[in-house]
Amino acid sequence: MSLSKEYGVKWKDTDIIFHPIGIIHSDHTEHENTPIQGIFNPSVGYIEVFDEFKAGLADVESFSHIYAFYYFHRATGKNLVQKPFLDGEKERGIFAIRHFNRPNPMGMSIMELLEVQDNILKVSGVDVLDGTPLLDIKPYVRQFDHRDEVKCGWVDNQHMDDIAEWNSTPKELRNRERVKK
Repeated sequence: MSLSKEYGVKWKDTDIIFHPIGIIHSDHTEHENTPIQGIFNPSVGYIEVFDEFKAGLADVESFSHIYAFYYFHRATGKNLVQKPFLDGEKERGIFAIRHFNRPNPMGMSIMELLEVQDNILKVSGVDVLDGTPLLDIKPYVRQFDHRDEVKCGWVDNQHMDDIAEWNSTPKELRNRERVKK
C-alpha cells in the first residue's frame, strides 16, 4: 500500500481546537480514588450540557447508554509509555492502555443513561473527576458497537474474574495482590 505524505504534512503540527459542550459532575475528586472503568463501579453522576447545545439532546432519552467524550483536564503528563493500573509491573505503550496521561488527553466512557431533565443527564458508571469538561456525547448502539470474538491484548492475560467486586481505583489496584492465570 502506498501512503500519501500529503496528509501528514498538512496535519502534523496543526492545532485542533475543541470547545466543551458541558461539564461532567461526579463524587470523584482525586485520581487515586476514581474508578478506572465505569463498569466496575455504579457511581452516579450528572452531565450538564450547556444551554446552547441543549437542542442536541433531543431523543437521547430513548437510549439506555451513551458514550461521553471528555478532556482529561487534570492529566499530569504526556507519556508514550506508562504502567497501566491493571498491571503495575510492566510499562505499556500509551495507545495500548487507557491512562489519562496521553499526547492528547482525551477520554471516553460508556455510561448508563438513567434520566434526562432539561439539559441535565443523570448517568451511572461515572469514572471521571468532578468538573471534567465534556467534549461530545454519542449514543451507544448495540447493532453498531458490539463485536464478537474480540482480542484484548495484554488485558486478556490479567486475572480479573472477580474485578467487578473490587474497588477498582488506582489506589486499591496497587494494594491488591494479582494472581496471573
